[in-house]
Amino acid sequence: MENAVGSAARHGIGRVSAVWGKVSSRGLAAALVAALAVAAPLAPAAAGEQLDFINLQLNPWSVVAQEKGIFKEEFDKVGVKEVNLIASGAAELSGAESAGLNRGSIAIAQRMLYPATAHRANGLDAVVVWVSEASNKYRTPLLARADNNEINSIADMEGKVYGSNRVGCSYTSVFESFEAAGLPLDTRLKAGKIRYEGVENNGARNAALLSGAVDGLATHIGNNSGAALYLSGKVKIVGRTVEKGVYENGAGRVSFFAMRDFAEKYPDAVKAFLISYRRATAWIQANVDESAQIISKGTRVPLEIAKFQIVDPSGYEFIAGDTSADNVRHAITEFQDWYIAHGDDVFTDRKLSQQDITAFVDGKFFKGGQYSIY
Repeated sequence: MENAVGSAARHGIGRVSAVWGKVSSRGLAAALVAALAVAAPLAPAAAGEQLDFINLQLNPWSVVAQEKGIFKEEFDKVGVKEVNLIASGAAELSGAESAGLNRGSIAIAQRMLYPATAHRANGLDAVVVWVSEASNKYRTPLLARADNNEINSIADMEGKVYGSNRVGCSYTSVFESFEAAGLPLDTRLKAGKIRYEGVENNGARNAALLSGAVDGLATHIGNNSGAALYLSGKVKIVGRTVEKGVYENGAGRVSFFAMRDFAEKYPDAVKAFLISYRRATAWIQANVDESAQIISKGTRVPLEIAKFQIVDPSGYEFIAGDTSADNVRHAITEFQDWYIAHGDDVFTDRKLSQQDITAFVDGKFFKGGQYSIY
């Protein structure tokens, strides 16, 4: 996973932590509240107010949409005259998008469906406006250092240290894989057979693995930092996601989610964004070499990394959507129930009801809805 989009805000813009067993539920909630304070708050727009500009996250597909005039064409149709691409210091907002979303510096965040749902469970008043088809076994592999001869499979992780952020695919994908291997991961509720270290930042996770502070990590090798790590030759793949499991079928799907207020006030802008996404990703897949050049320059990564993100099956920027809101609701229900049954502490503490899930998936942007692109 994991990218974000847009808002009516013009200027709104890890180290390894203690083992998970030392983190309390109150601590998790406090950490989320702290994260939500990083961007300057904005006064909400009045109902019916014209959205004159929008801030979008700078990422591989959005730089292409900007460069090829796709954003201009689609947003001009709904009166949005200015499109700004916003990048964090690492040219990505992965993991920090809920903060920007809540405080108004972005309006549509890209994240896998588990963390999007977890943010909602933690109190973010957001709705899902688009969700991809099922994930695959390539998206979030388990990595170990290439020179670590002790770890060559998931089974070899018993008694070892695993590092990841808590609310993201680097935790949820292997949570299922480790369970399937009979090697449960540490949770806040009980110790497992694999030690857990919380490492919230992509760069810190990579450094923790390469330095030996942790023995394994799972990451999206289809994003900038993951591709750079994987292509360095310093790591090896030692395990993959359970095929056709709850992560692939639900938790690991790509989603776009927006604050409920924004989706209600500016549905035309959300639709323009979704059309832009579909057009840009189709153009990228049909023009790989030119797209790689644009992405390399726009996201400031080497050309080989830019191209890898397009052509490798681990990539997640260029995936088709699930047209059915009910399919998405069913996927959320299934993975939430599975994770709770296997000791997931986020949803055990803050489970979404079926009514919550129904409202969380905004049907007006799916097939049959007033603002659907299907």
